[in-house]
Amino acid sequence: MSRRDRKPLAKSRNAGDRPKGASKGGSKGARPFRSRKPGEPGRDDRPQGHRPSGKPARFAEPRRDKPQPFREEPAAEPKLPTKVQTVTVTADENNMRVDRFLEARFPGLSFSHIQRIVRKGELRVNGKRADSKDRLEEGQSVRIPPLRLDAPKVPGVLSEAAQKTLAALKEMTLYEDDDVLVLNKPAGLAVQGGSGITRNVDDMLEVMRDAKGQKPRLVHRIDRETSGCLLIAKTRFAATHLTGAFRHRSARKIYWALVAGVPKPKQGRISTYLAKDEGEDDTIMVIAKHGDEGASHAVTYYAVVETSATKLAWVSLKPVTGRTHQLRAHMAHIDHAIVGDPKYFNKENWELPGGLQNRLHLLARRIVIPHPRGGVIDATAPLPPHMLQSWNLLGLEADRFDPIENAPEE
Repeated sequence: MSRRDRKPLAKSRNAGDRPKGASKGGSKGARPFRSRKPGEPGRDDRPQGHRPSGKPARFAEPRRDKPQPFREEPAAEPKLPTKVQTVTVTADENNMRVDRFLEARFPGLSFSHIQRIVRKGELRVNGKRADSKDRLEEGQSVRIPPLRLDAPKVPGVLSEAAQKTLAALKEMTLYEDDDVLVLNKPAGLAVQGGSGITRNVDDMLEVMRDAKGQKPRLVHRIDRETSGCLLIAKTRFAATHLTGAFRHRSARKIYWALVAGVPKPKQGRISTYLAKDEGEDDTIMVIAKHGDEGASHAVTYYAVVETSATKLAWVSLKPVTGRTHQLRAHMAHIDHAIVGDPKYFNKENWELPGGLQNRLHLLARRIVIPHPRGGVIDATAPLPPHMLQSWNLLGLEADRFDPIENAPEE
């Protein structure tokens, strides 16, 4: 499907294009959610890290309570296939990218090894070659070649460059224990390697290999220009559990953004289909219809926290699904694009207020997820320097109560 065949992000869909459960009213695809009254019971299945409804929740400091350890179960360590095997894509794996499918099935596989077997055509989907970015469908047959972990490195003294990398990772750390690491990724640092990328988190984690040669593993990603909470598994055991938590949507993520204008209603739900549109120069996500090739349902809750006149609004965002560029595309779709977004900011004749930097104003503010060994990981990232500068210039109070707490979990 070509870019011109799809609907612009800032336009409303026709009623016939509405995904199941989408709004019939509201502001361009968004419908309000009801805030809970003080003292009113919340959902029984909220994560344990949820605040009591009678007390306003403030995201001031990350919690660092270490869950109680217990003995690791050897059965949780997945074994890599030593010969060719064929597996079937399950319902939970439907619409999963090929590379993420391999990461989920075989935690511990390096990014470079995955790319290599896919590039060589050793991995086949229904008998055909596949690209690492291709999406799988339930019931498809996937041929997997023999796999291996990267050879453990002989322990030794770290080089000066490796010591600097380790120090940089420690400086970013919001939470760490024997299984899990949560980093405060700075804006501009890529999570994984790619064309034109010389430094990324995945490569930096090489300096944290343990005595067994295990390297910490990415279990999710955030965009290069997005700052904030990035969850890392330090063991294969943790990678298996955390990847499953994301797949089953038991992880709760909250983002903060500065957007153009003030969304109406001030709290709402955005429900659309999104599909990738690959142009000559870049790739963006566009609004699509159910049944379009590559279209995936995406749901986001938003809430206005504070405004700066009618020019700008600080919004809190809770993605229910985890599509590429979901929050950026959804906010542009309701005509309130995120300030500084080079791909999706589409407001004509709009001038950036003086003193604000023209950088993406999007922060992965908080992540709450069950810990692999019991308890809950609950980490919060501070505003990055360019967003803190904007908050100060606009007189926004970063310790305000965040109404997204009242948004549903689905």
